[in-house]
Amino acid sequence: MEDIKAEEEKVQGQGSTNLERIEKLEEELKGWKDKALRYAAEVENLKKAFKREKEEYFKFALETVFKELLPSIDNLEMALKAFESTSNIQALKEGVELTLKVLIQTLEKFGLKQFEPAIGEPFHPHYHDALQVEVHKEIPNGGITKVFQKGYLLHERVIRPALVCVCQGKPQIVKEEAVEEEKEVENE
Repeated sequence: MEDIKAEEEKVQGQGSTNLERIEKLEEELKGWKDKALRYAAEVENLKKAFKREKEEYFKFALETVFKELLPSIDNLEMALKAFESTSNIQALKEGVELTLKVLIQTLEKFGLKQFEPAIGEPFHPHYHDALQVEVHKEIPNGGITKVFQKGYLLHERVIRPALVCVCQGKPQIVKEEAVEEEKEVENE
């Protein structure tokens, strides 16, 4: 009988110890849940803050560029006013040329570069847009014969290709090809 009583006391002692452990673990679990919720809220707040900062950045990213361009705008406005009151066209032309030069230099500070293909240079579809083709006796087939508009690169990426005219063969070759095509049509 004593063995049974001892055994019952042992089981009851373990029961109270188990209950204490369960309560302790539940408190610890509540603490971890609270921390997890706080961290989740903090992460969400950081996401919102980063989004606001990103929007602000993009909203005012070009502020420096625009500040640099303002003097060129002012100079062009002054040139337009000067057309009304002066007859010295040469001075106005020089002023506008100087303003254009300053404008181009300003844009180059921010990575924009002009490029103008040379006559005879091979056509490159990544850098040039062909507006038309023509036969030219001095320029090889696929070479540029005219440049209508300069192209622009922004940090080595083409943002506007140059507009060009491309040579499509030489006059003799074109005549020979036309004769050959006529013969093919007759043979069919």
